[in-house]
Amino acid sequence: MLHSAPDRAVKERLLIRNPADSCVVPKVQHQKMKTLRTEDLKAYPDAAERRNALAMFYLELVSGIRKGELVALRWEDLDAEQRTISVSKQATKDADNNLIVARPKTETSIRQISIPQEAVDLLMKEHTKHPGNPWLFPSSRTGDMYHPDSVVTLHQRILKDAGLEHLRFHDLRPPFATLALQNGVDIKTVSAMLGHYDAGFTPRTYTHTTRQKQDEAAQAMGNLMAQVR
Repeated sequence: MLHSAPDRAVKERLLIRNPADSCVVPKVQHQKMKTLRTEDLKAYPDAAERRNALAMFYLELVSGIRKGELVALRWEDLDAEQRTISVSKQATKDADNNLIVARPKTETSIRQISIPQEAVDLLMKEHTKHPGNPWLFPSSRTGDMYHPDSVVTLHQRILKDAGLEHLRFHDLRPPFATLALQNGVDIKTVSAMLGHYDAGFTPRTYTHTTRQKQDEAAQAMGNLMAQVR
């Protein structure tokens, strides 16, 4: 972006040359991803249930949606018959730092996500607790939309209750992607469900999983070649 702006200025003869041409871009330092381990996938929901938040965090684990998308869900976004949720809005902050509900920035973030029947059952049970409220997860304190920061705080308390190490709320997305990829769901489908703008971002982010699938493919090809030789 910094390079393209003065580049445009050069084309419009506002600059003689692009000063960004001489810049050396530093290499991106990739940090090792932390995620909820498979063996912790029981302890975490159990702790969420004890805090009466199982429906919200179970949905997060099986869908991998972002926290802003999660709290912006309304009852009308659930299609119980088709077992889907529609993600078409997100909680975000405006220029004055006020919390608002807005359309996602990218078209790929607007999507329908298939969810398991157990998630549907939990959401319908959750709705019976506040049948007149339009929000899928209303705040127990205000009755309005749950604040994203409150979800993060609750997430940290659930981790502590379950005796699990610190993880960002965003780190709940990888377990969904990892398990989906490991169980044969194709990368394009996983990318669409996560709302990734660039489908190539998924295999770059979850290289540990795609590497496992490549190893399995290599083994399958080795077995095939052993049979035909």
